[in-house]
Amino acid sequence: MEQFIQTDLGKKCLHELLNTWLDFDKNLSKVPIIKRLETGKLSQEDYRELLLNMRQQVIEGSRWISRSASSFDRHYSDVRSAVIHHAYDEHQDYLMIEQDYVAAGGLLSDIQAGTKNIGSEALHGYLMYTASLPNPVSLIGAMWIIEGLGNKMSLKWAKLINEYFDPPSTITRFLEYHGQNDADHLKELYQLIDRVTSSEEQIDAIVKTAKVVGRLYCLQLEEVDHNE
Repeated sequence: MEQFIQTDLGKKCLHELLNTWLDFDKNLSKVPIIKRLETGKLSQEDYRELLLNMRQQVIEGSRWISRSASSFDRHYSDVRSAVIHHAYDEHQDYLMIEQDYVAAGGLLSDIQAGTKNIGSEALHGYLMYTASLPNPVSLIGAMWIIEGLGNKMSLKWAKLINEYFDPPSTITRFLEYHGQNDADHLKELYQLIDRVTSSEEQIDAIVKTAKVVGRLYCLQLEEVDHNE
């Protein structure tokens, strides 16, 4: 990873983000629905509930990313361009979740009528607030958690789900897509870390944002079991 980072401050930021990821990964493994997924106890109904709740966060994702792009001034024009490109790449990803939900036995009308759970509301509110601040470089921390989740966990989860249910057609398009593509997004993130990390204060802000997003992401998944 460090081969993508050139500056000393960038390397320090990356090191702290890696430690933050390890804490997030440990907390994530304790979330009931993820624990069931990783121990072979996930039901197909569980999986549909997971997709229904994930859809809300994915829909809102392109909104806070786009909002953050509009908050960067001309001194960060290259960052703004990268963020806009990222939002464009992901703004219709929720359609894959809908397809997976239907393929897993759910009704399209049910998932389209879904609403954000308590954790999703908190995560979206925090991200939209942060994205509205001037030059919100701290959102690199949010992207680190969310893109890292796709890169490090999605293919593993897709493989387990397909082994459990042996579905006649694919029900893991969304997970497989992110497992295959988020590595490229992380490389872009390394470049952003190098570009914007110019002080200890910025490192603190980026890492704090990563920690908050990690906590709220776990809350969002915990609420899957309380939102039925």
